[in-house]
Amino acid sequence: MREKVEKAIEKIRPFLQQDGGDIELIDVIDGVVKVKLKGACGCCPMSQMTLKNGVERALKEEIPEIIRVESL
Repeated sequence: MREKVEKAIEKIRPFLQQDGGDIELIDVIDGVVKVKLKGACGCCPMSQMTLKNGVERALKEEIPEIIRVESL
């Protein structure tokens, strides 16, 4: 599953990078994806909204087995 998540994150990454941010995959455990938001996304007050409404939604659409996405 980790490989699928990495490929899906590569599709999301350009959208984060255009706003000065980035995302790093930390781990995938039992359907829970752990990521680290970096750059502008790491300190943005809207980062949790980006994580849930953007990243999590996109990953779940591509990989239905994902339960949730957490930021470290």
